[in-house]
Formats: sequence, C-alpha cells, structure tokens
Amino acid sequence: MRAVVIGAGIVGLTSGIALRRAGIEVVIYEHAPEIRAAGAGLGLWANALAVFDELGIGDEVRAIGRPSEMYFHDPAGRLLDTPEFGVEDHRYLLVHRAKLNDLLADAVGRENIRLSTGFDAYDEHADQVTVRLTDGGTDDADVLVGADGAYSVVRERLLPGAVAQEHPGHHAWRAVIPATDITVPENRLILGGNGCRGGYVRTYDGQVYWLLNQFNSPELTGTPKQQALERVVHLVEAGGSTLLAELIAATPEELILHNQIMLVPPLPRWVSSRVVLAGDSAHAMSPHITAGATLGIEDAALLGRLLAPGGDVPAALAAYEADRIPRYAHAAHLSAAVEHAPTPQEFARHYAAFSHWMITPQPQQVRA
Repeated sequence: MRAVVIGAGIVGLTSGIALRRAGIEVVIYEHAPEIRAAGAGLGLWANALAVFDELGIGDEVRAIGRPSEMYFHDPAGRLLDTPEFGVEDHRYLLVHRAKLNDLLADAVGRENIRLSTGFDAYDEHADQVTVRLTDGGTDDADVLVGADGAYSVVRERLLPGAVAQEHPGHHAWRAVIPATDITVPENRLILGGNGCRGGYVRTYDGQVYWLLNQFNSPELTGTPKQQALERVVHLVEAGGSTLLAELIAATPEELILHNQIMLVPPLPRWVSSRVVLAGDSAHAMSPHITAGATLGIEDAALLGRLLAPGGDVPAALAAYEADRIPRYAHAAHLSAAVEHAPTPQEFARHYAAFSHWMITPQPQQVRA
C-alpha cells in the first residue's frame, strides 16, 4: 500500500510516521521550501504523548519539552481552583513547534518528504487516487491524506466551498523570547476582563513563551506590539503581577506573531473512498483550548491503526470518519462552553472539563 500525505506540519508528519509503522509506503508533499512551523510554543496533552509513545518517539518528544500545568489565575493573582478535577487534567508538555517539526521530519525520514511541491487536485479511481501536483507532476497512491491545515486545498477539492472562516473578533498575539533580565519565577495563565486572557510559561531551554488572546476585540489599530500592550491592561488589577506587560514590552516587534483566528465549520464528511482529511484541514478549532495539535495527532494515530497493506481502504476511511466526526462534534460543544463562560471561574471549570474529557481514553478503539 502507498499513501500520499499533503502537508509537512505536525499532523502530516505524524501521519507519515504512523502509516510507515503500519507497513505503508509514504511520501509527504509540502509546498514550502523547508520544514517550518507557524507559531511558537505548543502544548501537548497526555493523549498526544501516548501516541508518540506508541510510535516509538515519546522520549525524544519529552526531551524537547517542559512539563507544565494549565491552571488559571484572575488579574489580582488569585488561583481559580477546580477541585472537582484532578492534577492530571491540568498537565501538559510545552514544546517549541519548530523543534517538534524537525524531530518528526527526522522520524518519518527526510528522504520521504518532497519540499517546494504543492498539491493541486486529485483524480479518484476505483483502485487508486492520482494526485496532481503544482509542478505539473502526478503521483499514484492507494490513499491521499489531506493534512494541509485550515486553508486546506485537499478539503476544497473534496468539499468545494468548505473554506476556513474568521472567528469574528478573535485575535491572538504571542512570542518566544530569549532569557532576559526579567525574572520569571513561575508559569502563569490569567483570565481577565473584556474577553482577554494571557500568560507566560518558561520553555525547556530557558526562553519564555508569552501569549495573549481576546474574544470580541474592537477594530485593531497600531502595531502588533501596541495591540498586545493595549489589551494586557485587562489582565492586571491592583496587587496583581505586571510581569506579562513587562515581557510584552521587552519583546522586539519582529518576534511578535499576530493571528486573526480562523475556524473550519463542521463538515458533512471527512472522506471519500480514497481521500481523507486529518488535523486542521478537517477541524481547525479556536486555540483558546490549546488542543488542536493534540487532537490532530489522534487523527494520525487512528489512520495508522486502520490502514494496512492489503486492507480495504474505503472501509478503513469510513471507520475513521465514523469515529472522528462524533468526537469533534463533542469537542466543539465543550470548546463553546469554555468560550462563552460568563466568569473567569466558569472559564477555568469548563476548561478543566474539556481537558478531562480529551485525555480520558475512549471505551474502545475503532476498527475497520
């Protein structure tokens, strides 16, 4: 069996590793000229780490990460406790996206990755799929995996008109900065007013990752740094720490990443007989739950379990879809509860409820 994977991001590379471990020949096409990652820090939850353990690279992933905990505080510095949930519901591993992408590229084998080669279209046949590439070439495979992100071209060909949409008024600012003379004694995540939340965490290599998000943001003005500083005031109250504001102020403008948050609306299907979507191409969600990559890694693992040399590809993809669509419908329901929580305390409680559900093993693994 041969698989073509479109996209050399975290989900595409993990899909390639999982499929190769299943005995499937894999080639990954990436339109960019190099393996790169959009973004800075990335949280991996226990379910993603279990996948990497299954794929034999768990220790390597942990070696480039720093164990962290997702507890929230209010702007005055008070802990928003969630006693109904255990410590394990708050723990995750913080890694740098680019370092993880490099690790995964090495694990899948860089000789199996074709850079500077984008996806254009596909022609599906009874026994194979012909992938057409932007350089004019073609590639025949038993299965095509679209892991090309929120702006997926594979999704557009599978479901014309199913495009990523803006999450109105939802913006994010973040950066990873080298160690400075600003002391960061602990990690801190803060829930404040005006739809703002943010915080900072120390990375495994001595740097600091800070982030700030806002729901229902007014129209943006100024530079990304000015925008972040304008909003950080909602995360500080009398007696509270000003450290987040200090970190933003100390960050060079060119290191600050700003994004209008984009979402992929619920799709009627994720597969055809020989084409399948995985990761953000199927279910790009708001980063306020910091779980998009973790959930996409689950997709990759499931494809590796269901597809096998000599197996029934349409049946495997149908089983994958039957498992994934209900799971993501529930994920979206829990995510919305977090987003629309009326108070910071309710936000913290709904967030812990989401992570508890996400890391709790499913009753049984689906099989084709």
